[in-house]
Amino acid sequence: MNRYPILLTTICVIFYCQSCGQEKQSTGKIDYPKLREQMVQQQLIARGIQDTTVLAVMRKVPRHLFVPEKYRAEAYNDYPLPIGEGQTISQPYIVALMTESLKLKPQEKVLEIGTGSGYQAAVLAEITKNVYTIEILPSLATTAAKRLTELGYTSVKVKCGDGYQGWKEYAPFDAIIVTCAPEDIPKALVDQLKDGGRMVIPVGEIPNQMLYLVEKRKGTVVRKGIIPVLFVPMVHGK
Repeated sequence: MNRYPILLTTICVIFYCQSCGQEKQSTGKIDYPKLREQMVQQQLIARGIQDTTVLAVMRKVPRHLFVPEKYRAEAYNDYPLPIGEGQTISQPYIVALMTESLKLKPQEKVLEIGTGSGYQAAVLAEITKNVYTIEILPSLATTAAKRLTELGYTSVKVKCGDGYQGWKEYAPFDAIIVTCAPEDIPKALVDQLKDGGRMVIPVGEIPNQMLYLVEKRKGTVVRKGIIPVLFVPMVHGK
C-alpha cells in the first residue's frame, strides 16, 4: 500500500459502493469497533503510523459520531467526508499522521485551528486534557462543542473566532495543530507557541500545499516538510 497517498482533505471525492463500511453483526447493526480496528490496521499501521498512544486513541474515538448520520457507515473508510458548510472531516490517516507528528504529551497545552466536526479535538483530548480549539464557522463551532460535551470531552474549550489570531488568552501553547491551509504560517500562531513547541500546519495554495512540522527554537522557526496535502484554505475573520 502506498505510504504517501494523495490526501483529499478538502476536495472530497466520495466513492460509493454497496459494501462501503458495511461490516455487520448478526443483529444487522454495523460493527463500528471492528471497522475502527480495520482502519487502524489497514490505513494507519500499514502506512507507517507507529506511535502506540495515537493508535490506541484512533481505536477508541467513535469517528462515526462526528459525521452526519447518512455517512456513518463510511466513517472509517480511507477518504474524507462532508460535515456541512462545505467542510469535511479529514481522512483517518491524515488525522493520525498530524497527531503523531505533534508528539503531544499528557498535561501539555495544545491549540487546534479548525474545529470542524470536533473529531481531531477529541483525538487530542484522549492524550491531554488541555485542548483549545477555534472554528470560524458559528454553526460548526456550536455543533462541535455540543457533540464533544455529549461524548464526555468536557475539558475541551471551543471558541468561534478567527484562527489567524490564535487564542492569546491561553497562550503560550506547547503544540499547535492547524487543519486548514494559510498561504504562510500566521505570525500570531508562532508568537503563541512556546519556545521548544511544535506546530503541524499545511501551507500553500491548492494544489501546491505541503504539510509542515514547525519547531520554535530560541525564537527561530524551523520547518520540515512532511507530505503534500490538500486542505481547505484558511480564511480571516471579518
